Amino acid sequence: MNTVKKIGLIIHILFLGLLAHAQDTSVSELIKQGIELNNAHDYTGAIEKYKQALSAEPDNPQANYQMAFSLSAAGRGTEGVPYLNRTIAGSNNFTGPAYELLGSIYDAAKQPQQAIDAYKAGIKIKPDYQPLYFNLGLAYFRAKQFADAELAATEAIKLDPKHANSQRLYALVAFHQNKRAPALLALCSFLFMEPDGPRSAEAYTNMQSILKGGTLKTEKADAATIALNKALSTAAATTDLRRYTSPADLLAAQLKAIFIAIGPLTEKQTGNGFFRNYYASFFYKLAQTEHMPAFARLMDLSANKAADSQWLQQNEDKRKALGAWVGGQERKF
Repeated sequence: MNTVKKIGLIIHILFLGLLAHAQDTSVSELIKQGIELNNAHDYTGAIEKYKQALSAEPDNPQANYQMAFSLSAAGRGTEGVPYLNRTIAGSNNFTGPAYELLGSIYDAAKQPQQAIDAYKAGIKIKPDYQPLYFNLGLAYFRAKQFADAELAATEAIKLDPKHANSQRLYALVAFHQNKRAPALLALCSFLFMEPDGPRSAEAYTNMQSILKGGTLKTEKADAATIALNKALSTAAATTDLRRYTSPADLLAAQLKAIFIAIGPLTEKQTGNGFFRNYYASFFYKLAQTEHMPAFARLMDLSANKAADSQWLQQNEDKRKALGAWVGGQERKF
């Protein structure tokens, strides 16, 4: 090969390399622009950017995922399904979120079984992706499959114990099975993480319903659940309402009595090791500390905000001591 041809070949190869690099940069920039437009709620503009990116790279997993995301945000979720199918065709960083979004689209379209199947398929590939378990639990909950929802919520908590919504979901599905002790303790975990706000007010209302003997399910429970429900009711009834000057003081006494009753009882029961180890054991230990007054103020905050906020401000050292104690506990599964 003569020198001129060699130089020409080298220039051609360099040109192709620069072109490929420019194309990659262009696709990445289009995706970035699309995300910015999506964040600004300009879904039409975002979709157009992703179309341009996909015309250059049809199998780009991020572009396909973001396209489906913007279509879903624009209320056109079912149009995003083909893009998600292309995303999950190969293993990539968007596989977990793609299955999560796919399930959410089916859920919004009132197709609960397809949503459940999508979440379960995602879990097989990404078993450590916590949102899949949480959303699977929600799908089961909406389908009134409460036992399955409890199992999914349990796995979601194991993967991310600090995810408040998973604690709330566990409480709700337990409550709907008349498992009042697991429901109450999960509500306590949720309210410790999120003591104030609309969802906290709902959680507090559910807590009070449990303390007063309320149930959401009347079908026969198993022997362990019956024993726990009885222990809870008996412990709550030992507190004399007339002795306490504030709702938080009453709640502290009620919860302490319940925690002390439930802890040793669960040690005698078989099965449901998650509830025994993660919830009952932890709150049994808490009940034997000096931290119950501060804990009860957090539980009561959404219902009596003025009084409890003032108490917590005046007793900041006690609140910090509670936080330090909780942070030092190893809650086993």
